[in-house]
Amino acid sequence: SGPSVSNPRVTSISPASGSTTGGNTVTITGTGFSSDATVTVGGAAATGVQVTGTTSISVTTPARASAGQADVTVTTGGRTSTLANGFTFVA
Repeated sequence: SGPSVSNPRVTSISPASGSTTGGNTVTITGTGFSSDATVTVGGAAATGVQVTGTTSISVTTPARASAGQADVTVTTGGRTSTLANGFTFVA
């Protein structure tokens, strides 16, 4: 058996809201993150993903056509964690 892989878990986003034009830098806090992490916000890929440790990821939010709440999903090590309505886009 290989090394144990813990499931990622997203616990918070800061700041938790930003413009629908995208380009907001946010920090995702949680556990079980690894360097291969990818992030989506409202189903669209975030850019500039920087994993700063097993508990923190910095990303730039994508643009979105309409304001409202969006799920934030982190995929790492083939496993996924979603924080439902974790980010709110504001017009």
